[in-house]
Amino acid sequence: MIHPTRTNLLMLREKAVSVANSIRILKARKQALTREFLETTRPFLRSREEIRARYGKALTGLAVSLGHEGKECIESIIAAASRDFRIDIAEKSIWGLRYKEVAAHVTPVRDPAERGYDYFSTTPHLEECIREFEKILEALIGMAAFEGKLKRLGDEILKTSRRVRVLEERVLPGLNYQLRAIAQHIGERERESYCRLKRFRDKKSRENKTALKTMR
Repeated sequence: MIHPTRTNLLMLREKAVSVANSIRILKARKQALTREFLETTRPFLRSREEIRARYGKALTGLAVSLGHEGKECIESIIAAASRDFRIDIAEKSIWGLRYKEVAAHVTPVRDPAERGYDYFSTTPHLEECIREFEKILEALIGMAAFEGKLKRLGDEILKTSRRVRVLEERVLPGLNYQLRAIAQHIGERERESYCRLKRFRDKKSRENKTALKTMR
């Protein structure tokens, strides 16, 4: 325990108030991050379900197209429709938490006329299949953005929870214990001083009374 003085008592009280304020701020931060985490989780789960459904539909369309168009025709269309695809990564912040957000530089879903081949010569099954795969790419990019954000939010929520727990269960109780101990020590010391002063005054009073009687 630190030296039991009034100065140290005041310093500890200020420190305890500061820790209590820090706990409130951290709890508010945790609540805001948790709310953001839940709001991000919903579209993330929807994206996963959407990808699963579209992938099954796209595979079925690809199988039908292979039967109608043939493997060589499909491969030539793939070569004609291929393109460089850029991803933009931007840094954002929530309550001081930095995370990276992924976004497509251009939309993955193209109009048939923009794919680089004569779409009038293909079947509707193939066009629908290509569109489904482009939609899957779009959903995957969106899910990548959600996934990175969710990981950062989850890690920060756990870290903030640990900080709050340490402050609430160890730091603040320790400060309160020291405050009680110092206050008790100062109180006992003041009572002892008061008793000594009272005995001294009583003694002086008796001595004065004795001196007056002697003079008479």
